[in-house]
Amino acid sequence: MREIPVHDFYTRDGKLREDGRLLHDIYFVHVETPAESNGPWDYYKIIATIAGDQAFRQAGEDGRPLVER
Repeated sequence: MREIPVHDFYTRDGKLREDGRLLHDIYFVHVETPAESNGPWDYYKIIATIAGDQAFRQAGEDGRPLVER
């Protein structure tokens, strides 16, 4: 299961790590004003995408390793 990428409503190309944490991209967004909005579901503008391996700590960095190395 950990080798298969996660594709669902929440994430695309997510990776399940050995310690059970799901690594996925994080989006930095700007909330649009009513004047900037072009339609009924146009609320956000994506400013940047942070890769999952950069957005989350490495396994064991918090001092409580769940996986023995």
